[in-house]
Amino acid sequence: MKISTDEVRHVADLARLKIDAGDLERFAGQLGVVLEYIESLKSVDTEGIVPTAHAVFTNNAFREDEEQGSLERDHALVGAPESEDGFFVVPKIIE
Repeated sequence: MKISTDEVRHVADLARLKIDAGDLERFAGQLGVVLEYIESLKSVDTEGIVPTAHAVFTNNAFREDEEQGSLERDHALVGAPESEDGFFVVPKIIE
């Protein structure tokens, strides 16, 4: 599949990438090779193959959600660089 330099320029603009005019032709060729390879994968017989998200089986490493008590305010503020009246003090960012 042939990709034009205009298409490469358009995609680069969408991605906010600056590409030199000299590199446009090279990238167009490289992207064309990638798209041709992807096109060739359409000829592979995948009948009976279960779609997967990972190449190997993975287990969920997350624990079950369990309701727990909340952290005491004084304990939460122990590591705060600065606190006032029981709240974290943060730098003002909006005028």
